[in-house]
Amino acid sequence: MSAFASSPYPARPAADASYQELLAELQAAIGPLQALHQQAIEALAPKVLALVRAGSRDAAQIERALDQLLDHAGHPEGLALFKTLCRYYWPLDPQATTSYVQAYREMWEGDDKNDSEEVAP
Repeated sequence: MSAFASSPYPARPAADASYQELLAELQAAIGPLQALHQQAIEALAPKVLALVRAGSRDAAQIERALDQLLDHAGHPEGLALFKTLCRYYWPLDPQATTSYVQAYREMWEGDDKNDSEEVAP
């Protein structure tokens, strides 16, 4: 009897040709999307740094940037910018900042939470 036979994890699918083709198609589709996210993050970084360095109190500009960053906070660089701006905005408007943090959690952490919750019979 194999040591793997008693594993609580399901067996991995066989790496046949159709699976490899599907994987290649998915990677080809995701590549341009990843590049767009990276471009957006690179475009937002100077804006965020300028708001923080200037000591901006313009809630509309800060919230516009936070709205844009939410779309890209699933990437480490986007999340770092989002956190930077949230930490800056907290003393200015804690209630609004809290709503952005909650929106982040619903958008980006919700999937992980659903995976770990048990479904009632």
